[in-house]
Amino acid sequence: MAVDPPAPSAAGAPQPAPEPVAFDITVKVRRFDPDVSDQHYWQDFTVSVFATDRILDALHKIKWEQDGSLTFRRSCGHGICGSDAMRINGKNRLACKTLVKDLNTKKPITVEAIKGLTVKKDLVVDMEPFMAAYRKIKPFLITHSPEPTRERLQDAEDRARFDDTTKCILCAACTTSCPVFWTDEQYFGPAAIVNAHRFIFDSRDEGGPERLQILNQAEGAWRCRTTFNCTDACPRGIQVTEAIQQVKRAMMFGIDDAT
Repeated sequence: MAVDPPAPSAAGAPQPAPEPVAFDITVKVRRFDPDVSDQHYWQDFTVSVFATDRILDALHKIKWEQDGSLTFRRSCGHGICGSDAMRINGKNRLACKTLVKDLNTKKPITVEAIKGLTVKKDLVVDMEPFMAAYRKIKPFLITHSPEPTRERLQDAEDRARFDDTTKCILCAACTTSCPVFWTDEQYFGPAAIVNAHRFIFDSRDEGGPERLQILNQAEGAWRCRTTFNCTDACPRGIQVTEAIQQVKRAMMFGIDDAT
């Protein structure tokens, strides 16, 4: 005869999770509206948030509940589109990936546009110079041999050579954290070199020498000073500085001996 197990005692019963508690934070936004003034200024906003809210959520609350003129980019909200890169407490981050609980809320949280690109309004910058550098490195498969009758095969070892740099979402966090880019608008920047790396080391691609020639210029890969700002800023965890060094070695020793 089956016997039911004894009911758990009240002391051993699982306790309900505590209700999350909202609290106020100060978000200090660097504002700019070219239709009103050519001067930037800081504006403080008090926002009620939960610890697990994102800075993007706080910006939404400001825009929807306090000041509809606040301007910023965002799209997917999950760290995939790369639209909402900005400087949060002095560091390049994605607003949708930055949790309130990971910041010091006892002080105002500063939010400003990424550096090195012209600010169009508030947190929105002109991305065209960034995208122009990206286009220059020809970020697409280049082949010269006859088209195969089936897909171009690649083994896992060949794929591993460039796997890391396929993660780039073109958020510009790496490029706009680079001190060389801040002072030299002609520099290709880390993101462009990372995306060149993605194709240079792809065994299916035949445009590697062409891209290396493009990057072997005064404003190409050699302008990198290896400060690691780009690697620290990348929200996808790409080893940006290492990828740039591999591109440099490919210029000196050839693609096959660069990694």
